Amino acid sequence: MSNKNIKEKYGLWIGGKNIKGKDGKTRNVINPYNGEIIAETAVASKEDVNSAIESALRTFQETTKKMPSHEISEILYKTSGLINELSEDFARTISLEAGKPIGECRGEVSRAVQVFRLAAEEANRMEGEVVPIDAVEGSGSRVGFVVREPLGVIGAITPFNFPLNLVVHKVAPALAAKNTVVLKPAGTTPLSSLKLARALHEAGLPGGAFNVITGSGSVVGDMIVKDERIRMLTFTGSVPVGKEIKEKSGLKKVALELGANCPNIVCADADIETAAKSMVVASFAYAGQVCISAQRIYVHKDVEKKFLKIFIDLVKKIKIGDPLKEDTDMGPMISEEDVKRTQEWVDEAKEQGAKVLLGGKGKKNIFVPTVLTEVKPSMKVICQEVFAPIVSIIPFETREEAVEMANDSVFGLQAGVFTQDINTALYFAYSLEVGGVWINDSSIYRQQNAPYGGVKNSGLGREGIKYTMEEMTERKFIGIKGPF
Repeated sequence: MSNKNIKEKYGLWIGGKNIKGKDGKTRNVINPYNGEIIAETAVASKEDVNSAIESALRTFQETTKKMPSHEISEILYKTSGLINELSEDFARTISLEAGKPIGECRGEVSRAVQVFRLAAEEANRMEGEVVPIDAVEGSGSRVGFVVREPLGVIGAITPFNFPLNLVVHKVAPALAAKNTVVLKPAGTTPLSSLKLARALHEAGLPGGAFNVITGSGSVVGDMIVKDERIRMLTFTGSVPVGKEIKEKSGLKKVALELGANCPNIVCADADIETAAKSMVVASFAYAGQVCISAQRIYVHKDVEKKFLKIFIDLVKKIKIGDPLKEDTDMGPMISEEDVKRTQEWVDEAKEQGAKVLLGGKGKKNIFVPTVLTEVKPSMKVICQEVFAPIVSIIPFETREEAVEMANDSVFGLQAGVFTQDINTALYFAYSLEVGGVWINDSSIYRQQNAPYGGVKNSGLGREGIKYTMEEMTERKFIGIKGPF
């Protein structure tokens, strides 16, 4: 059946209810693969944003901060189960709104199920610590301990590329720590968040604990950033917007997951076939629109030819097409504007001396998998974040040279290193200026409960349930002087 006549209508989710926006404005959600309208969402006004923040603050003060941990944990467990039950519906929704292949969408839903389960477990073990007060001379009759308390209202702003998983990585830990949330999802992919709100509500989350407000960044985003009732901002997106958020946010806590141009290093002793297969996924999953995609692959000159042959042969087998078809490997980019920008960057690289081994062309919303060589550090495809199905292969001779080239970047999110030598692995692990290094795996792998975040222009703070909860709580010291 064609989607042309299917037009679901979604309101804002405020105070545990689906409501229309105050001024009645709406926005269409478009399938990036075929341009068809799949849904209509409300566009929030300033009054709507204020209502969402008020609801979140009231719910925090009256309910969530007083809730026993086991009650929060039970709600999160139930949410995990509900998402699992609705997994195919969530996967189809992601595919329609984001243009992501259905197989990748099922993987994203599975990860969301895990995040809520892990958050449920962490909710029951949010611990403080005892401070050895008597370690200081003259304080022998005192004891002290530290507890962790929720911050209050968390403002979350998320991008289009993982419309469910990047949301739950912020929302589940925030709720586990007894905070409340006001979320602004990406305007192009809001449906997963609105369906998540319904699942949380059905699981028993108090009304007002999770609010979803769809609309423009200039209205919704700006109010979330500036409003003093919001105690912390968590944002995933571009570097320019991240810097603007930090400048406007005042004294709020801020967690930023920003851009990257992730390096991956293939050493001479690596399992080349394994590395090549891993790099294909890392380079072209979701058309390269992943923060931790492999953008720069440094290959030892002794194995460069072997790696390239295996890699290129595998890339040629990537099937591009309808994201809802089971055999599709890669779908569209999110917009024609992104394809146009990608084409400009590739053409510019060619003019500056880069060689296109494969691909290099785009049409409408599709840009074919592209492999470049003979690139220079100053080219946009190297020094900036491509966020597209483009990867560059760069030879190296020594590990010191590889580290120098990999670190020659304003970004530092994740890296992958392929080697069979433990000393080489540790050399790279400690030398690379990134937030995380995977040995014999690619930069694109993200573990749900591991600390995730970057250095330099790649951001501030760490995600990963336990680590997010630490960011979203305040430590309070309590001391007691006694006659003992």
